[in-house]
Amino acid sequence: MPSKPAPIKKAAKKEPAKKEEEKAPEPAPEPAPEVAPEPAPAEAAPAEAAPAEGAPAPAEGEAAPAEDAAAAPPAEEPKAPTPPPPDAEAGEAPAPEEPKAPTPPPPPPKEPTSAPLDMFVEDKNDTSVTIIWSQPETVGLSGLDGYTIEVCKDGTEDWKAVNEALQKSCRYVIKNQTTGDRLKIRVVAVNAGGRSPPVTLPEAVLVKEVADRPKVRLPRFLRQRYVAHVGDKINLTIPFTGKPKPVVSWTKNGQPLDTKRVNIRSTERDSILFIRTSERDDSGVYEMCVKVDDFEDKASLTLQIVELPGPPASVKIADTWGFNVALEWTVPKDNGNTDITGYTVQKADKKTGDWFTVMEHYHRLNATISDLIMGNTYKFRVFSENKCGMSEDAAITKEEAKILKTGIDYKPPDYQEHNFTEAPKFTTSLSDRATTVGYSTKLLCSVRGQPKPKVQWMKNQMIIGDDPKFRQICVQGICSLEIRKPGNFDGGVYSCRAKNDLGEATVSCKLEVKQPVVADADKK
Repeated sequence: MPSKPAPIKKAAKKEPAKKEEEKAPEPAPEPAPEVAPEPAPAEAAPAEAAPAEGAPAPAEGEAAPAEDAAAAPPAEEPKAPTPPPPDAEAGEAPAPEEPKAPTPPPPPPKEPTSAPLDMFVEDKNDTSVTIIWSQPETVGLSGLDGYTIEVCKDGTEDWKAVNEALQKSCRYVIKNQTTGDRLKIRVVAVNAGGRSPPVTLPEAVLVKEVADRPKVRLPRFLRQRYVAHVGDKINLTIPFTGKPKPVVSWTKNGQPLDTKRVNIRSTERDSILFIRTSERDDSGVYEMCVKVDDFEDKASLTLQIVELPGPPASVKIADTWGFNVALEWTVPKDNGNTDITGYTVQKADKKTGDWFTVMEHYHRLNATISDLIMGNTYKFRVFSENKCGMSEDAAITKEEAKILKTGIDYKPPDYQEHNFTEAPKFTTSLSDRATTVGYSTKLLCSVRGQPKPKVQWMKNQMIIGDDPKFRQICVQGICSLEIRKPGNFDGGVYSCRAKNDLGEATVSCKLEVKQPVVADADKK
């Protein structure tokens, strides 16, 4: 029985060695010759002894074939459960291959994207060109890493990339170009599969600012006359368009601006006319001109600086009849740089001198003043008005108008004027008074006389004068003497004397100053 598996033994030695070389660089183990002499148990099946003698020790992954051999029926020949001899030419191993993990699917093929779409020039100037495009229609599983922008001069095929790193967005500004060059531009999408087909502009691009005709956008409120008062601040902004940046110039009434009075500040989109404190001389027609190459556009605005007008040049009384007076006047010499809107007429009675308005916002240069009072004499004055207001001064009539009643001559009666002169006379005399120490009191009397008499107060026939303890008042013939906080020595006879050129009069009274009453409890 040990002689039959010899061919299997030779074939088995060859394949395991090959397997070990594929798996690891270690030398092939040789346990087979040493294991073969071991005796097998008597009860062991022949199928079990065959692999033990002829085949080397199987690897861990090759345990399954040994179990299959043990399951074979004992009646068969010992070589039946073993695999058939290997074909020497094919080099196949007699032992079955070890089980392998499921094979992953093959990686997707790395293909470039399709060409970018819809490339066009968004903007350009003298040194740069801005392009924009859309991403490719087909990106693929490899995704999209970015874009490369390439340019070359028209008439050559020397394409050069202008971006060092891949461009992520679909917009790029090609800078630092020479003015006047014609460039061919293309964009290539890049991913793991490589470069996509390029998308190229249909025509070469001229590196030059796009000339856009200039246009002044004059605001609506400046299309009519702009009116401001003297002293106002003027700040007017006029926008415009045009490419490249237009050259802006200003004139006033066809002449250059006075830079000491008017400041101009211009940007790429608008121009500002600024006057810090306006004067009447700043009025006029201002013209703004914007120019791009051979194209230009102009706009005009009229600035009017106004102030209060002067008074009418003259005013006179043309006629007087009954209770009426006819006035005439002329327009003012200074209208305040604007139209006169009306006149205000006032009258004043010579007796009082107070002025009253009889007409306002009146548009004619003549007027009739009615309902005047008979016997009064009047003067008149006229103010002029414009949109700033009424003039500060007025034109006043030199002559006066006296209103007389027709057909009646007034003759004042002859009578002798009454003589009102009178010597002083007291209409109310003084009364005796009693007061307490420390309590102020007053003495009162009244006197009349023409001319107005001079009043003097006396104490015990001595003129009091300006003693601060006493307060003397005489108003409309009422005379009073106030004694402030009298003491024990302020009692006595007080007299009031009135004197004028026609005589004098005197009244007297007695003032008693008492001690304050002390309660019995206080005495104790």
